[in-house]
Amino acid sequence: MTEKTREDSKTIVFLHPDLGIGGAERLVVDAAVGLQNRGHKVVIFTSHCDPKHCFDEARDGTLDVRVRGNTLIPPSLLSRFSILCSILRQLHLIVQISLTSELQALNPTAFFVDQLSAGVPLLQLLHPQARVLFYCHFPDLLLAQGRQRWWKHAYRVPFDAWEQWSMSFADAIAVNSKFTKGVVGRTWPALVARKELDVVYPCVDTATREKSEAGRPLWRGKRFLLSINRFERKKDIALAIKAFAGLSAQARRGVRLVVAGGYDPRVSENVGYHTELVDLTEGLGLSAMTTKTHLTALEVPDDVEVLFLHSVPNLLKETLLSSARLLVYTPANEHFGIVPLEAMLAGVPVLAADTGGPTETVVEGKTGWLRSPDKVNEWTEVMDKVLNHISEDEFAAMSKAGIARVKENFGEAQMAERLDSIVVQALREPKTWSWTPTVALMLGALGAVGAVLAVVGSLLLQNKE
Repeated sequence: MTEKTREDSKTIVFLHPDLGIGGAERLVVDAAVGLQNRGHKVVIFTSHCDPKHCFDEARDGTLDVRVRGNTLIPPSLLSRFSILCSILRQLHLIVQISLTSELQALNPTAFFVDQLSAGVPLLQLLHPQARVLFYCHFPDLLLAQGRQRWWKHAYRVPFDAWEQWSMSFADAIAVNSKFTKGVVGRTWPALVARKELDVVYPCVDTATREKSEAGRPLWRGKRFLLSINRFERKKDIALAIKAFAGLSAQARRGVRLVVAGGYDPRVSENVGYHTELVDLTEGLGLSAMTTKTHLTALEVPDDVEVLFLHSVPNLLKETLLSSARLLVYTPANEHFGIVPLEAMLAGVPVLAADTGGPTETVVEGKTGWLRSPDKVNEWTEVMDKVLNHISEDEFAAMSKAGIARVKENFGEAQMAERLDSIVVQALREPKTWSWTPTVALMLGALGAVGAVLAVVGSLLLQNKE
């Protein structure tokens, strides 16, 4: 732990919508732990955190996690209007912890806000003495889907405008990769003209991983390829299955593809996409099995070719990474991608899409391979090479190179130090906003939300009728 003087130590409050299991949540947890290890007091406020569906640090007492703003607004209305509900839940959270004097007691030096910037102006208004760092994983307006119909596009217009406007109130803005920085610059050139974007790469906990034990080989030492992603269509897990099916029966003999990742039965896409993947697997002539517990995952018949694992705990995940022959990372234009770092740190080469964040982490031919997601046959060729043609010396060299790259560039200490320096710099600079136009703009924004609520209410009444 880095020693801090009383003057150096800060109180940093994190605001995150849903502290579940995912890349954004992993970053928040790692950032919080890293800053805490540097001697700062860290508190995370979130609108939802299920102890059965979150990272260990969020439930085992490592971090001070407090659930607030979860009593008035549901996450969605009839499985729709999630962005509206998310904004209202964030505003509710901020108002609740402010009115109850919980924030006043903490007297935060700085706020770390990510994913949703809507509440940043309100934070600046209620707590003008603190600095606000907004971490942009990716512009939300580009993540929103289903805008084919005009009314869906019209519904999103005020939220897209609010996203850019609210981000401008942050004292500092960080992004997770150079790829995301370029996307943000093209999406909001006016914002970037006024605000410098700092690249802060997500990290992996190299210290903990060094102490972990691989344990006994899984499935009696059976060789396997590994895919770790949430069960979402944009992750394109189907690509891994198709590429694996492209291997000849001889090349596939004694090998298994393990598909593991975040799975929440409350999320209809998780449920639906898993079903689609099982159907695809069986349609390609491969045997499939799904397990939902650690124990059943370890007792899988030898003839299962594709194994689906739901929301694996950290211990099993580390065992999978330490035993895999290759990580198959399929998302295209991924904003960053933490799993390739975890794999390289475990000494596992990575096969990833040649777009987005992995191009900044995976070194072609040295720590893995980058291939077009449109060319399934090229993914199959790499799988075949790793399974049947690469020498053990070559594999060991790639393993060593991957470990070194992660430790030198993507450790928890490096990320925490970078975030700390950004907060320090923000504290040195004066505030650049005025409360008078802020109040006026917020009233206008609330009016816009009111109009949207009226539209939502009308649609809900129509659906009810």
